[in-house]
Amino acid sequence: MSEQPIIDLSEPRLVSNWSAATGSWLPAVILLLATIAVWEAAVRIFSISAFVVPAPSEIAQSLVAQWGTLMQATLVTAGEILFGFLVSVVVGIAIALVIVRFDWLGRALYPLVVLFQNVPKVALAPIFILWFGYGLAPKIGLILVIAFFPVTLSMLAGMQSVDRSLLSLMNSVGASPTQILLRIRVPHSLPNLMAGTKIAATLSVIGAIVGEFAGASDGLGYVIQFASTQLDTALVFAALLLVSVLGIAFYYAAEILERIAVPWAPKFSQA
Repeated sequence: MSEQPIIDLSEPRLVSNWSAATGSWLPAVILLLATIAVWEAAVRIFSISAFVVPAPSEIAQSLVAQWGTLMQATLVTAGEILFGFLVSVVVGIAIALVIVRFDWLGRALYPLVVLFQNVPKVALAPIFILWFGYGLAPKIGLILVIAFFPVTLSMLAGMQSVDRSLLSLMNSVGASPTQILLRIRVPHSLPNLMAGTKIAATLSVIGAIVGEFAGASDGLGYVIQFASTQLDTALVFAALLLVSVLGIAFYYAAEILERIAVPWAPKFSQA
């Protein structure tokens, strides 16, 4: 019986892979730790009041002390973000498909979409509360109006950038507009679409927090407002930290989905 080969962990290739893996996130970690250290030192040296800017250690203490409340609020906000993001993607894709498939309707609809995007979304929050109450619906509505536009615009850019010679070839063999849309335009637009979903993921976090600011009884936005009324700045920063973590998590979840669904799409490279 032949002996099984022993994996040599000292092989240059394995070392190179480890270096590449750590090199992608190590600079960010070093910068983050340096920022925290400078922040902590500045607060201590200049005796800055915790009411104005709390030290990172005080934020950590508040995070630990209010862990249960913050985790409950994080789950509520994460659910709003996820649901609103999915609705935004579906609606954004549907609008893009309608604009490309029906030329006359697209010419009428596209300017209205752009016009609606220019409406201040913060001003819509009280209206949605008036229409839908204080439940989940106004938060979803606000996330939708904030996050659908990059999905629509990105997919439109992808579908309209198809090589004209390829479209002419499909027309020459008698392909219908719907067949061209589904077999040529939509596959070609997938890299653009996934880029738009990453933008929509971060905008969904903003929409959820704005919606909770307008009216909510739970969620991280509610915690931030409540902590502000109690002058608990450390708790405000702790909630903001969790909001940032949610934003990063949803962004990288969209990026992982992009790598799975569209592996041929160009990726960001730190060359």
